[in-house]
Amino acid sequence: MTAPPSRRLSDRLLPDSVLGRTALVLVAALLLSALAALYLAASQRQEALAAIGGRNAAERVGGMVAIAEQTAPELRQATLRNLDTPRFRVGWGVTAIVQINEDQGLSAYVRDVLKKGLEGRDVLTSTLPGPMTGHSTGLMGPGRHGGGLALRISVQLRDGSWLNVVAPLEHGDSLWRPRFVLPLLLALVLVTVVSLLAVRKATRPFGTFAAAAERLGVDVNSPPMEECGPREVRRAAHAFNVMQGRITRFVQDRTQMLAAISHDLKTPITRLKLRAEFMEDDEQRAKMLADLAEMEAMIASTLAFARDDATSEPRVRVDLAALIQGLAEDMAGLGMKCSYQGPESLVTEARPSALKRALGNLVDNAVTYGGAARISLNTATADLEITIDDDGPGIPQQDWERVFAPFVRLEASRSRDTGGTGLGLAVARAAIRAHGGDIALSNRPQGGLRVSVTLPRT
Repeated sequence: MTAPPSRRLSDRLLPDSVLGRTALVLVAALLLSALAALYLAASQRQEALAAIGGRNAAERVGGMVAIAEQTAPELRQATLRNLDTPRFRVGWGVTAIVQINEDQGLSAYVRDVLKKGLEGRDVLTSTLPGPMTGHSTGLMGPGRHGGGLALRISVQLRDGSWLNVVAPLEHGDSLWRPRFVLPLLLALVLVTVVSLLAVRKATRPFGTFAAAAERLGVDVNSPPMEECGPREVRRAAHAFNVMQGRITRFVQDRTQMLAAISHDLKTPITRLKLRAEFMEDDEQRAKMLADLAEMEAMIASTLAFARDDATSEPRVRVDLAALIQGLAEDMAGLGMKCSYQGPESLVTEARPSALKRALGNLVDNAVTYGGAARISLNTATADLEITIDDDGPGIPQQDWERVFAPFVRLEASRSRDTGGTGLGLAVARAAIRAHGGDIALSNRPQGGLRVSVTLPRT
């Protein structure tokens, strides 16, 4: 058997299943969309808070302008000083606090609001950092706007003096608060769980197709797939069932053809046997009858291989250990070197006739070509392992797969003494694979061939 191809690094980093990869993409998309939504919500919220703060500041400044112009110049500074707070600085002087008038963003919005209520007055607005303080602006002290974003407004009064205001803009509370984050996380978890369930249901047909393909590889007469689900799944299931039907008909046609050929050949072989009986030369008669018997054996073996009886026999509970012990005892009773090592009893599900024929072929090959057969049954692994060791010369590695092909016999076995049709190993592998297992060959370091049979636990 060939080794599976190595996986690329990207495949090793990603989940191995379609469900895992789809879930990974889905969860990543949900997280990215949630983060994008949070970013948009935070930015929109900040803009909304700044706009509200700017409008409030504009309304207060409009009122202060009216108060300043209604107050005598000698009382104006004291009056405005009473309106000054650490969070909303107010000053009156001959110099505007705003030196660079901004024409866009929040500054432009506040200036437009002020100009609508203060027609005919110059209004300067800016959000540039750092207020100008001093007697000329009327703003004394640094104030406490926290070093953050602050709106600076300068309005020229009717007498040419300037009303200067520094209004810090509120950022509002952070969005990363439990009362906001917890519902968001709960929603993400809920959406992720529901999505994973939906993805799992959507990818379930892949497992169904894999199981159907495995059944078809073991038994071409396995029941067809159920054609249900979405349209694409129904179409794929229908195509799979059509393919299985074609394969089944092909195997049946091949079997019927070989059965017909076998039936037609039996008649002339029988006539040849009858004619051979009338031959006077005993030696030639014996040789002809032996050739005809060999032809009959070849036809019977070919027909049995073509029928693939291993797939038609029903599965039953079988004591595998007892079956192997029986084979070993039968061989030993015929004077062959054959032994068994393993548990006394091991019950599994199998097709008894096909399995016995397969193991019998392997043991017979070991005894015939290797001089002995030592059979062992190992139950300590995930699958059941049966090994058959012999004392023969082994088989070259390049021929390990070739000997399983039908009618293939190595040079050492092409003699009348050993006989054989070259179908023993092919029949054995077909039967073992029909059980869901496999056969592999290897040469033992100390000499001899080892046949390893694996069977799934059932």
